[in-house]
Amino acid sequence: MMFRFILLFSLACAMLASTAHAATILVYGDSLSAAYGIPREQGWVALLEKRIAHQYPGYKVVNASISGETTSGGVSRIAAALTQHKPDIVILELGANDGLRGLPVDQMRNNLASMIKSSHEAKAQVLLAGMMIPPNYGPKYTREFIASYTELAKEFNLRLVPFLLEGVAGKPEFTQQDGLHPKANAQEKILENVWKQLEPLLKRDKST
Repeated sequence: MMFRFILLFSLACAMLASTAHAATILVYGDSLSAAYGIPREQGWVALLEKRIAHQYPGYKVVNASISGETTSGGVSRIAAALTQHKPDIVILELGANDGLRGLPVDQMRNNLASMIKSSHEAKAQVLLAGMMIPPNYGPKYTREFIASYTELAKEFNLRLVPFLLEGVAGKPEFTQQDGLHPKANAQEKILENVWKQLEPLLKRDKST
């Protein structure tokens, strides 16, 4: 009886220790991360969940992405998301909708900076996902938009996914009929783009 009690107590302690050390990856983005137009379980974030469960079981993935979200919308809800999920890592994937609407680049950049600062204040590492846009608003706007991500990564010493849709954008075989959103068969490629920059953060976090 005593042996059984000790065994059960040890198992309970192990479970509590595992729970206490669970870490959270918060994906904070727009339709590109919300699996727009495809089953949610086929999106790159769902694929990330599966990979994390297999390779880094001490982590869980939370997807707080909303289709159509701009950086202004992201700023308005970042505090609540950080409080609710208490992430160790934030994958910040916003800005595409700002660019498609021609919103001021300075505004977008300031909003992203605000979300990065909030995440750091919450003791979370940030992985910034860069975007590119069609040249609808002229070369100057396009250059400044793209450069914003690189500048922010340097300013805050962040790991950067240079272009989330690298190898996918502009290819009909990977793009939905709207010409913007990636198909299900593109999601693995998107995951690989993210994974190259995310895994070093996972290894770093695991070693501390």
